[in-house]
Amino acid sequence: MTVLAHEFRRDINGLRALAVLAVLLYHFRLPWAAGGFAGVDVFFVISGYLMTGIIAGGLFGQHFSLGRFYFARARRIWPALLVVCLAVALLGWFILLPDEYRSLGKHVRDSLLFSSNLRYLDEAGYFDVLSEQKWLLHTWSLSVEWQFYLVYPLFLLGLWRWRPARATLVGGLLLLCLGSLSWSAWLSHTDAERAFFTLGSRAWEMALGGLAWFACEHWRPRRALQLPLKGLALAVLLASLLAVDNQLAWPLPWALPAVLATGLLLALPANDGVLGHPLLQWLGTRSYSIYLWHWPLVVLLGWLGLIDAWPWLLLGMVLAVLLGHLSFRLIEEPARHWLPVGRRLRSSLYLMLLLTVGAMVGQLLRHLESPQRLPARVIELGEQAVAEAAAVGRCTHADKSCRFGEGPPSLLLVGDSHAGAVAAVLARKVEVAGGSLLLRARAGCLPLLGARQIPASLGCAGLQRWLEDELPGMPAGVPLLLVARHTVYLQGGLSGESDHPQGRPEFFFSTPRTVADAELAAEFRAAFVKTACQITRQRPLYLLRPIPEMGLNIPKALARDRLLGREQRYGMSLADYQARHAWVIQAQDAAVEACGAVLLDPLPLLCPDGWCQAERDGQPLYFDDDHLSEAGVMLIAPVFKQLVQSSAGHH
Repeated sequence: MTVLAHEFRRDINGLRALAVLAVLLYHFRLPWAAGGFAGVDVFFVISGYLMTGIIAGGLFGQHFSLGRFYFARARRIWPALLVVCLAVALLGWFILLPDEYRSLGKHVRDSLLFSSNLRYLDEAGYFDVLSEQKWLLHTWSLSVEWQFYLVYPLFLLGLWRWRPARATLVGGLLLLCLGSLSWSAWLSHTDAERAFFTLGSRAWEMALGGLAWFACEHWRPRRALQLPLKGLALAVLLASLLAVDNQLAWPLPWALPAVLATGLLLALPANDGVLGHPLLQWLGTRSYSIYLWHWPLVVLLGWLGLIDAWPWLLLGMVLAVLLGHLSFRLIEEPARHWLPVGRRLRSSLYLMLLLTVGAMVGQLLRHLESPQRLPARVIELGEQAVAEAAAVGRCTHADKSCRFGEGPPSLLLVGDSHAGAVAAVLARKVEVAGGSLLLRARAGCLPLLGARQIPASLGCAGLQRWLEDELPGMPAGVPLLLVARHTVYLQGGLSGESDHPQGRPEFFFSTPRTVADAELAAEFRAAFVKTACQITRQRPLYLLRPIPEMGLNIPKALARDRLLGREQRYGMSLADYQARHAWVIQAQDAAVEACGAVLLDPLPLLCPDGWCQAERDGQPLYFDDDHLSEAGVMLIAPVFKQLVQSSAGHH
């Protein structure tokens, strides 16, 4: 039955429609598809099924062409992707800050070269922008698929030349599936970002689709069983798309139900049923272009500040479908005529020209800038924030200490990047008093004895060693200020933070945890008091109350408002702040009582009248969403008066 390599299965088109609808519902924040991101996994299984049919069917019939295979995939993907990338780049010229536009240039280039999944994996860094500000983030899945297209035919060809038999291909696919599944299971619990973005941890889904193709050739359950099996598989798939939560470990184990259900639907004989409905057929045919256009619309709504307004979200979904339809009719369909397979050499040259032009445009955007592109104040807001973030990063992204001033340190500043954010202003005050400051901080690290990271990192291990081995050797009596974003390491980040998922602890003390519970809170409090008391045996210890987190990049929000000619109030209530940081506040209070640590409270200055301000008189108090800018640190500078006076006696 190798004819399956060429048959059009309406039920597969219906599955495409369900997958893209689930993704749209999820990304446009409609409440009915909490697990809609699993739609991408459905696409992966379908790709594995279809590609196996093309390759294996060609091998069995002795007519498979590697060049023809690659050309067909490129003709299918590149033209529509190129148009979306250029459209986003054109829009970005009018609305994006210089650093955002440079970043977009990299994303355009890497999307067209199908390496964007690796770019986004690399960018899951501490000062990275929120995921909902990356205009081409969704192309990570296209990059994974293209990487699969590159290596998969070579894998099957190698097996076929070694031993040309159906069993060889099935056995190789089974080993690939099990190997990738095991790797994905490991990464899902040790390096979630790598598990999500890389081919190695996703290949099992495509391989399962390939196994489904071979099963469909030979497995013929009784007709009386086919309908119940399809109904069961469809029910499991829909339940996964509707009920799975993005806080769960992914891809494994929670992707398994959707992937296995899709595989079962593909392995069963074709039967249109509900999946053959005309509306699903129409959506499935346009699913690729709809997928391409939907995410830039999500980002645009976020840029406009409309992402939480459901009428605009519904309009965004309608526009995604409309643009997907236009893309299908004006780009996808004509591309089949412009780039005929029969003239593959000429068509391949055209494709390579398109790719080269697109990648060059992306590269050019990284260096292209015009003083007249945006208003001067907008540019100033963006560049100042970038400069301050870079300055903090220089001292908090390496396993080293930073010295401010001359001579032995009269003040020690320890923590994470929040400590780095206050270092420059505090150092100037210490130097005026005749002393110097030593900063020992590491971005993304919990500066407590016994804290262990998930997964472990050398950078955090270096900070731990310094606390345990080198700090006791520092001159006794020199005061120490501890500043860190403790809450995020225990309870996860705020909505949209790509590097700090909500509700997921990043450190533990006894056993790793997937949720922030009372036991973790108790262990944190004990470790905090233990660390504080060990420090106070040698020196005065000062603790800075947690800095309020804003949940959005403040300079960029102000710049956007300036472009749109509007004013908005940014900040958070003091009550929300206290609820968010209750664990840390309790631990700090316990350290004060047990060890005599001294609290420094900036809240009366940052949160007057019960509202924690994000900006004052148009000046951002943050250089991103949670790090104080120089203006913000200057605002709270009075709280350091006692600390500076304490340090003055140690120079």
